[in-house]
Amino acid sequence: MRINKYLAASGVASRRECDKLIQEGKVKINGKQAQLGAEVGEDDQVSVNGTVVSVKKNEYYILNKPKGYICSVSDDKGRKTVMDLMPNGVGRIYPVGRLDYDSEGLLILTTDGALAQHLTHPSNEVPKTYLVKIEGTITENALNPIRSGIEIDGYVTKKCKAHIVETNKEYTKIHITLIEGKNREIRKMFEAIGKNVTLLKRIKVGELSLRGLDRGSYRKLSKQEIAYLMGI
Repeated sequence: MRINKYLAASGVASRRECDKLIQEGKVKINGKQAQLGAEVGEDDQVSVNGTVVSVKKNEYYILNKPKGYICSVSDDKGRKTVMDLMPNGVGRIYPVGRLDYDSEGLLILTTDGALAQHLTHPSNEVPKTYLVKIEGTITENALNPIRSGIEIDGYVTKKCKAHIVETNKEYTKIHITLIEGKNREIRKMFEAIGKNVTLLKRIKVGELSLRGLDRGSYRKLSKQEIAYLMGI
């Protein structure tokens, strides 16, 4: 990264003002006076007037969202948001995509706008898997309209994967994997075939799962998990 961009990203000043600081000899890289256009790597130490500065690294979290929280950083209606579940001082972190108020499960929160764009842009077709619980019973054949695409709100949903994982007289549990995610889409898909959804939980983004993460809990993503998400 160019030294003026590095300084600006560190919050020192604008790039133009940082160029002035460099020209005035106030900036050092590894103890040596910096030159305009110099490149800075991860292992380099940069100081301004003797004070070490650094670019704040992006943060990445996975949260097991409970019902009763909205996917927003604030709410003008005073409702609880997912930020209420995150640690104090976490910074300007944002949820990636949405789970509605009554839905729960896997939610990624990050300061990395590029990753958020990658995971949510329709053209990337990032698969997301949900556990859906419906009232009563259903057959595998009855899921075919959902698998092949079904009309809701004037559009036809994309093909998806769906299969029954548990069933009895009172309810049926289904795993469904989508490559798109419009507002309340899964609930509307099941409404279109006459079924009422009583539980909706996102359990995977790609192969990233909630394994070991209790409802309402969060953890930082590992470097391997971040790299995986960027490459989906």
